[in-house]
Amino acid sequence: MTARPAPALRRYVGSYAGFDLRGFPAGVHCGPPGRVLTAVISLSDPLEVAAGVDDGSPVTRFGSVAGGLMCRSVAIHHDGRQRGVQVALTPLGARAVYGMPAAALAHRLVPLDELLGALGVELVDRLRAVTTWAGRFAVLDEVLLRAVGRDAGGAPLPRVRPEVAEAWRRLVAARGRVQVGAVAAELGWSRRYLTERFRGEVGLSPKTFARVLRFEHAHQLATAHAPLPWTDVAAVSGYADQAHLVRDWREFTGRSPTVWRRGEVLLKAG
Repeated sequence: MTARPAPALRRYVGSYAGFDLRGFPAGVHCGPPGRVLTAVISLSDPLEVAAGVDDGSPVTRFGSVAGGLMCRSVAIHHDGRQRGVQVALTPLGARAVYGMPAAALAHRLVPLDELLGALGVELVDRLRAVTTWAGRFAVLDEVLLRAVGRDAGGAPLPRVRPEVAEAWRRLVAARGRVQVGAVAAELGWSRRYLTERFRGEVGLSPKTFARVLRFEHAHQLATAHAPLPWTDVAAVSGYADQAHLVRDWREFTGRSPTVWRRGEVLLKAG
C-alpha cells in the first residue's frame, strides 16, 4: 500500500509505503541503495538491520530507523514476516524534516527518535495505535508537517544552494546518465567545486550518486513482474555492458545479480 504525502510535504517527502508480509522462509532481505533517505517504523517486532550484506556488519535492533544515502545495501533480517511503514525522504528535504543536511546521515542507520525527538516517539506510538493504512498515512502527514514547522531553538539552517539542488534534479531526471562535468559547466561551476558542494549537502559525490541512480533503475527493472534478461537490464539502465552491471550489483548488494534474485524471497511477495 502506497500513498503520496500531503501537498505541503512533497518538496521533502517522496512517498509513504505500508507493508505486511508474512508466511515466507526466514532470511535476509537486501534494502538497496537509491535516491532517497529511508525511514522505517516497525508495526510489530523490532527491525534487525545491518549496514551491509554478508560482510560481517553487526546487526542492530530498531523499533524505528532512519538512514542516509548509502553505497551498499542494508541487510534486514526477518523470520518470514515484516509489518511496518516506510517513508522516502528526498536528500534536499533532510534539512526541513530532520534539521540537518542529508550528508550528516550518509552511510548511517540511526533511531528515528534521535532525529525527531519527542515527535519521533509520538509518531511511532500513534502509528501502532491506528488500524488502517489510510489512518497511518494521515498520522504521518500530521506529524511530519509539525516536524517541518518546528522551531529548533536556534538560527535557521542555511538553505540548500540552488546550484546543488539543480544538479540533484538533473542527475535524478537523467537516472544518472549524464556527465557531471557537463552539469557543472552549465551551472557555472568547476567539476571539483560542484563535487565538494554536492557531497557536503547530499553525502555522496555527484559521480557516485549517478552510479547509485543507474543501479536503482536496473534494480527497478530487475524487480518488475516480468523482469528483462540481465543483458537488457544493463542496456536499458545505461551500463556499457552486462559486466559493468554485475560489478556495480556486487558492490551495491554484496551479491551477484543471479544470487541476489534467487535469494530475495520477500521481494517476490510484493
